[in-house]
Amino acid sequence: MSKEVKHIDLKTIAGPEFLNQMSYKELDVLSTDIRDYILDITSKNGGHLSANLGTVEATIALCRTFDFKKDKIIFDVGHQCYTYKLLTGRQLDTLRKKDGISGFQKMNESPYDHFEAGHSSTSISAASGMAFARDLKGEKYDVVAFIGDSSIQNGLAFEGLNNLAQSNHKVIVVLNDNGMSISQPVGGLSNAFRKMSGSSFYIKSKNAFRKIFFLTRFGKWMWVKFTKVKNWTKRKVIGFNLFDTMGLDYIGPVDGHYIRHVEKALKQAKKTVRPVIVHIKTIKGRGYQYAEDDVEGSWHGVSKFDVATGEIKAKEAVVSWSEQYKFLLKNEMTNNKNIVTVVPATEHGSDLDSLFAEFPNRTIDVGIAEEHAFTLAGGLASSGIHPVISIYSTFLQRSYDELSHDVARMNFDCTILIDRAGLVGNDGETHQGIYDEAFLYTIPNVTIAMASRSNEALSLMKESLCNHGPFAIRYPREFFSVNTEGVKKIPYGSWKVELEGRSKDTAIISIGPVTVDLKKKIQELDKDVTLFNAIYIRPMDEAKVLQLLNYKKVIIYNAYATKEGFANALESRLLALGYQGKVIVKTVPTEFVKQATIDEQRELFGLKIDNIIDLI
Repeated sequence: MSKEVKHIDLKTIAGPEFLNQMSYKELDVLSTDIRDYILDITSKNGGHLSANLGTVEATIALCRTFDFKKDKIIFDVGHQCYTYKLLTGRQLDTLRKKDGISGFQKMNESPYDHFEAGHSSTSISAASGMAFARDLKGEKYDVVAFIGDSSIQNGLAFEGLNNLAQSNHKVIVVLNDNGMSISQPVGGLSNAFRKMSGSSFYIKSKNAFRKIFFLTRFGKWMWVKFTKVKNWTKRKVIGFNLFDTMGLDYIGPVDGHYIRHVEKALKQAKKTVRPVIVHIKTIKGRGYQYAEDDVEGSWHGVSKFDVATGEIKAKEAVVSWSEQYKFLLKNEMTNNKNIVTVVPATEHGSDLDSLFAEFPNRTIDVGIAEEHAFTLAGGLASSGIHPVISIYSTFLQRSYDELSHDVARMNFDCTILIDRAGLVGNDGETHQGIYDEAFLYTIPNVTIAMASRSNEALSLMKESLCNHGPFAIRYPREFFSVNTEGVKKIPYGSWKVELEGRSKDTAIISIGPVTVDLKKKIQELDKDVTLFNAIYIRPMDEAKVLQLLNYKKVIIYNAYATKEGFANALESRLLALGYQGKVIVKTVPTEFVKQATIDEQRELFGLKIDNIIDLI
């Protein structure tokens, strides 16, 4: 009768050392317990679920094979690190909460975290830099880039791979393949060659012979010739995959859910002297049926949900801004066959699944390739198509050059739907959408606008199709009650006067949905103030700016961006016009904003409605 395997109290984990004392049967039980723990935490706090369920065994194998007190690992995308955090002594109860554990690697959180990344595809480049520094300083440790969740398809990852292939600085790249289309060898002979080329005997023999041949110029020449013959034979017999073609050593594919197999591959990789790829295959969402069956990405990042039923916790009867713009875009695409929508792997996140289903020939998901998305859009626009690029604010940063050089410089007509603009809450510093307004202000020809209500959103969507060049529409990661007022066309570049004050004492220029709540509060308190709704952030409404010269005090209120965009531009314009009154600027500070709820972040920065009322 087999002995029952004991469960480890996950709250007692102080570091990964205990893993090496466990049998593989005990490790399998631990893997199940960790999955249950991640499910429980994310069901309460939200977070990245599927990717973390898929990497449990691989992370255990990594922590058994390497000593990450001295060895270094970078998770890419960084949200795959939940198991790693737990195994290195961090409880996840406060995951993504204010002053709690981050959903990404955080260098100031633990000495086990050696780099930080919220955006994808940075690991290979960063690991290459670490390896270069290690060898330059004569130090001894391994550098591991754990890259998955489609990060490998981004251009930056390929730039890193290309450089790595030419480098003598060893990096171990663990490719977590959970469904990407990377060619892999098939057949018995192929597998035999793979096992041979990945064996410790082969690696040791190869390294020994290389040292001998490289003692003389003739030997070096012979080595190069023999290598070419070997590679030609290999291509003819088993074919090359991407990494073979680039000249990188390759081990795999390995079942990423068998700890013993992953460990064996990692130990082989440790013995190599050159950069090496360890290809593991995993199932995203492993162990939770709803997540395993997910083909749309619904369980990639989750809000609070019921573990037993898979149901998302009920929300109020409100609509997200993403849903609103999806609805508007769907109507425009129905009536205008000249519109093509482009997204960089944000189809589900921006609620565009139904749009892609309805218009399969006029929707393009380029994957995690933000730069490509904008130059592709430039090509579409140059050929008479109106592209609509839907992208998160935080990812738009990666497209700055392409937007400037390949779209705005030629003043191509396109609509840019900037989702999750402003503070985004729990994802923290890497995902805040507060910087795009400022950097868009530096690019000529770009219109920037933000609606406060659904009827204004409709007007902006229609105006963006009227030959204004690049037309950026910002909207936040928030919900709103659908506005039932009639739709009025908002003239291009115009602001709305929401309230007319009795005197010329105070004027507030507000941007975005908070304007609606601010208006209600002013009316409730019967404050003597004029409230402008700056729907067009750029160009400014020059006529309204001239009106501001008559007020003693001007308050610029933008809860969705830093001062360097609209606020600085308006303040500079007022000064240029000779304004003599007082200007108060209330914006998000120019800093990397830490994780908390959006409400907590606004309270921290004095950006709540009551803070603005106190200034009147």
